[in-house]
Amino acid sequence: MLNNTHTLFHGIHQLSRELSKQVNDALEPFGLYSAQWAVLYVLKEKGTLTQKELCQYLAVEAPPMTRTIQRLLKQEYIEQHTGQDRRKKYIQLSTKAIKEFPKWESAVNKSNQALLTSFPENSQEELQKLITEWLGSIKQNEQ
Repeated sequence: MLNNTHTLFHGIHQLSRELSKQVNDALEPFGLYSAQWAVLYVLKEKGTLTQKELCQYLAVEAPPMTRTIQRLLKQEYIEQHTGQDRRKKYIQLSTKAIKEFPKWESAVNKSNQALLTSFPENSQEELQKLITEWLGSIKQNEQ
């Protein structure tokens, strides 16, 4: 057991902030930020989702998600449709976003690859395994 869990969690928080900063830098030429990229990426992978589903999947509170969605609507990168239940808003990528997505993805992938150049592949695999296990454990404990 770690003596000082603050150090561990501080390190994780610092790493998260640095990774977000790197994504922001990669997406800056396109007028996008990491929070917007997260939404665009999930919509590309999962298809149409409700705002609530996006919040749950990305572990983001409703107010910041609303702001991110408003920005993406203004940029015409997403479309929002009301379902049969008027309270549910369905969100999907726009044709414009689908066309631009490969450029954004390429910029993020290039940035990610640069970050991984000094991180051995076997360590990457181990880290992925640890993150997956830990997240699964946390989500299971939430239920």
